[in-house]
This record gives sequence, structure tokens and C-alpha cells, in this order.
Amino acid sequence: MRVRALCCVILSLAAACTGRTKPETAPAPSAQFLTPYGPTTRPFSPAVRVGNMLYLSGQIGTPSPTASAVVPGGIEAETKQTMENIKDVLDRSGSSMDRVVKCTVMLADMREWDRMNVVYASYFPKNKPARSAIGANGLALGARVEIECWATVG
Repeated sequence: MRVRALCCVILSLAAACTGRTKPETAPAPSAQFLTPYGPTTRPFSPAVRVGNMLYLSGQIGTPSPTASAVVPGGIEAETKQTMENIKDVLDRSGSSMDRVVKCTVMLADMREWDRMNVVYASYFPKNKPARSAIGANGLALGARVEIECWATVG
């Protein structure tokens, strides 16, 4: 019991010496909902910045942000266009491919993994971001692949 009382006294004195009774916390950074292509026509933001982190919405292989179909040519062509779309959003939002730290890959058919991976890997010649992958049943616009990324910025 004496040890417990002594610990309480020491903690009280430590708090009094620092002039505060509870730990200080920094204000949480606010979220910036970025629209690098102008006002969005879809119910999501292409990118959201919180502090020095940039979170990208999932990208698919459409030739433009307003296109209603993916590029023809199969998984390789779709993956290339998807990665180009990611690169463009990053560039317009103040980041770049070499600052990507995490990606999530969604595939309509996991048997296409190897072919997708060859194209995907070519966009990360130096640092390889952490990555997760899932098989998905039905991606937007009938896409074969969708990829979302997190990157640092600033």
C-alpha cells in the first residue's frame, strides 16, 4: 500500500512540475477533399489529403476521368491505364509514384495476377510499396482491375 501511495505522490509532483495535469495533444489535421479535375461528377473525391498523407480513390483503366468504359486490350492494357491514372492523380495532387507507400489491388479474376503484376511492378522500379490484393466479384464498368494507393505529400 505504501508503494502505491508513493507512486501517486510522485506522479502528482511530476504533473505539477510540468504545469499540466494531462498530456498535451496536437490538433488533428483536417481533411482536404481534392478535386484535381474540377468539380467531381461522381459521389467520391479522387484524392483526400490528411496531413502529409494522400489517399487516392480506387482507379480503373478508363482513358479519362469522365469515360464510361475501360480501355480495350485485356488485363495488361487496363493495368497500364490504371497506373497512368494513378500517376496523374498523384501528380495533380502534389505527390508522385515514388512517394506511394501502400496499394490495394482488386482483381476480377485472380488468375490474371501474374500478367497484372508485370505491368504494376514496372511503375515501381525502386521502392516497392506495401500491397494487398483481393479477388473481387464485379468492379465498376466491368473493369478487370482496380487499384487504390496511399502516398506521402508535401
